[in-house]
Amino acid sequence: MLEKINEPKDLKKLSLRELKELAKEIRERIIDVTSKNGGHVAPGLGVVELTLAVHYVFDPPRDKIVWDVSHQAYAHKLITGRRDVFHTLRQWGGISGFLSRKESIYDTFGAGHASTSLSAALGIACARDKNGEDFHVVAIIGDGALTGGMALEALNNIGHLKKNILIILNDNRMSIAENVGGLKEYLVKLQSGKIYNRLKADVWDLLGHLPMGLSKKARETARKILEGLKNLFVPTILFEELGIRYFGPVDGHDLKDLIELLRDLKELHGPKLLHIVTQKGKGYPPAEENPTLFHGLGPYDKDTGKPIKKEGPPTYSKVFGRAMVEIAERNDKVVAITAAMPEGTGLDVFRERFPERFYDVGIAEQHAVTFAAGLATEGVIPVCAIYSTFLQRAFDQIIHDVALQNLHVVFAIDRGGVVGEDGPTHHGVFDLTYLRLVPGMVLMAPRDENYLRHMLLTAINYHGPIALRYPRDRGLGVEPEEMHEIEIGKGEILRDGKDCVIFAVGSMVVPSLEASEILKEKGIDACVVDARFIKPLDRELILSLASEKKKVITVEENTLEGGFGSGVMELLNENKVSCDLLRIGLPDRFIEHGARKILLEVLGLTPHGIAGRVEEFLKGR
Repeated sequence: MLEKINEPKDLKKLSLRELKELAKEIRERIIDVTSKNGGHVAPGLGVVELTLAVHYVFDPPRDKIVWDVSHQAYAHKLITGRRDVFHTLRQWGGISGFLSRKESIYDTFGAGHASTSLSAALGIACARDKNGEDFHVVAIIGDGALTGGMALEALNNIGHLKKNILIILNDNRMSIAENVGGLKEYLVKLQSGKIYNRLKADVWDLLGHLPMGLSKKARETARKILEGLKNLFVPTILFEELGIRYFGPVDGHDLKDLIELLRDLKELHGPKLLHIVTQKGKGYPPAEENPTLFHGLGPYDKDTGKPIKKEGPPTYSKVFGRAMVEIAERNDKVVAITAAMPEGTGLDVFRERFPERFYDVGIAEQHAVTFAAGLATEGVIPVCAIYSTFLQRAFDQIIHDVALQNLHVVFAIDRGGVVGEDGPTHHGVFDLTYLRLVPGMVLMAPRDENYLRHMLLTAINYHGPIALRYPRDRGLGVEPEEMHEIEIGKGEILRDGKDCVIFAVGSMVVPSLEASEILKEKGIDACVVDARFIKPLDRELILSLASEKKKVITVEENTLEGGFGSGVMELLNENKVSCDLLRIGLPDRFIEHGARKILLEVLGLTPHGIAGRVEEFLKGR
């Protein structure tokens, strides 16, 4: 079946039996490719029937289908002309693991962050009406993404503007980890309200058999009956109170019912919401049993479902999680906060040890930061562990709620730098820039596992806003040391040399050291400094070495625009230090997806890449 589908309109030639066979083949292809490439397995498997039903009933690309996050759109890619390149999923030079407007006309709106679909869909619908066009807009959002404040803001606006939009709420009771919070409980209550929906249908069916003369009065009576039923079985249906007609919940894996219901809703004008219930990982037992693991993972054995583990030191995330437990054992004021990422940030071990001191706020980074600020006002020490790319969403809260009030909130910034196969939506390459400009913020980056531990202890014992950022990578395998504080704003000379000085930070310190050995073989004697702090800079050390060496190089895994190197350049300029400066970092563009090792090679952030740039610089090229 799959080989017959070159574009969505080919689906309309298939019978229901053939569509079910196609769903089975799509799942097999997703499992086959992701077992080799890794990826978001469980989300993709959970929406196969939904994807087929939406494309079967609607007419993309004329009709606009907007996926929230879009990591679940593997089936969408397979039926929109990317079947023959699907094996390149998430690989360097291959197709993206998310939607991309550059990749296909069927990718209406690109996204990699949650809670964006409703706002985008409303914008598309308003533009449609302004331009006098006539097409359908469908937004597909998960129950986890619905916890994001942006999604709730959009719901409010959709109900107000009354545009013709269909919202499909894909409720699988999961975001990445299990969903938390009041909205989750509300959706569970809606699922238990099926009796209300059956009675609602029965009332309208009965009225349809009454004489036409009674219709108006009867329907007014029916409205009152339904209000009573609604409050009896499902107290206060939130969506309808907002002005959005609610339908469901229905089985999101029943193709026949989905197609029939979507056809009916297609003819209904105004904002409406279809609540479907799906199983994350549907059709693949290992993913069904462990949807959190299979939300996003590397290569795995498709027969057993077991991840193919690479030998090596623990990841920085795991080192952080263990250090948090160790510190919290001694300091009962320490609490941990995450935004739906307990396993991803390594805080699952903290959750198990200190459940009463662990807060998972769901996909709500803005709330997480201001919540942490509130805790800090009462003497609690919150450690807010959020991926770099997601912390961008809370930039205003960092400035206004934390830094402006000089509150002691610790930001543990995971996935700093390039993250690999998830690509530009997930690379954490702007954090040194956007945090460096915040008044009063202390910002540091460890060169290895030991320094992550030292910096975490330093941050917890500090008083004020402070952040440490570390990469999505394994540690270096250094011999563990006892945790100790380090002096704020002080760098460390790791290797002396007379010809130039390299100031490196975080993940680029060890590659810079190795680069100095390559340069030594070429007769270039480079001094290497672990700057350790992006803010405050070690002014005395930088100014003295720059004045002495006259050739200065900075190296960072961050955009060059406003990052660590910019800070050094500003410092040298302000103090009128005359020297030549080379800044090595990430270019002013969005970085492609691909294995982290490949990306660092392409970007020149390897020992040989750094050495080559330094050699050219010193030779005046």
